[in-house]
Amino acid sequence: MTEQLQLETGTIRIADDVVSKIAGLAALETPGIAAMSGGLSEGWAKRLSGKNVQKGVTVEVGQLEAAIDLRIIVLYETPIHEVCRMLQQNVRTAVESMTGLRVVEVNVKVEGVAFKDDEIEDVPTRAK
Repeated sequence: MTEQLQLETGTIRIADDVVSKIAGLAALETPGIAAMSGGLSEGWAKRLSGKNVQKGVTVEVGQLEAAIDLRIIVLYETPIHEVCRMLQQNVRTAVESMTGLRVVEVNVKVEGVAFKDDEIEDVPTRAK
């Protein structure tokens, strides 16, 4: 589904995948996030590259609003509640500023904890 606005000058459509990608990139840039989680069925803690930042992100996009669900792995010894609040703010700011949509909620599910030395399969460590 795509978000569509009818304006005097024409129509603007923003695909769910676009919102999902923006949210995923903003999530991975948040300190304390080790990885996005593809869920239990896809294995624990798959760290994502720019090619597949939508794993662990589910969005519902309406005409003017969006709701976002994130599944994450946090780094051990980070205050989970603080990381999640920062994550919610980073994702909300990125999506709202890039799309003009109002983000009504950013739900976060912490699915695991990773040590800094843990090797999370298939993807190189993200830049800091």
